[in-house]
Amino acid sequence: QVLVEESGGGLVQPGGSLRLSCAASGFTFNYYAMTWYRQAPEKERELVATISARGGTTNYADSMKGRFIISRDNAKNTVYLQMNSLKPDDSAVYYCNGKWLGFEYWGQGTQVTVSS
Repeated sequence: QVLVEESGGGLVQPGGSLRLSCAASGFTFNYYAMTWYRQAPEKERELVATISARGGTTNYADSMKGRFIISRDNAKNTVYLQMNSLKPDDSAVYYCNGKWLGFEYWGQGTQVTVSS
């Protein structure tokens, strides 16, 4: 059975940092590109960052470039999102996604709230 579980969310002050984790099981993790998405209330889901299956290529949404870093540890079947210089507009539920060809899996999300 496939399982994708995000963790590490919480409340952080503007300018602070947070690291999210996404642990996966039930599929061949190192085949899958992994992506972090986020969705704030009454807003569309947006892409945050993506990383290729072997970790050699990363891409970021423009608003996250220079602040967020995506990484993965295939030995642990885990992908990370290091978030720095957080802003209130970063508040959202963050979702982890794995995709390979026609296969796609989602986690349940973890809440990030940036507030003073």
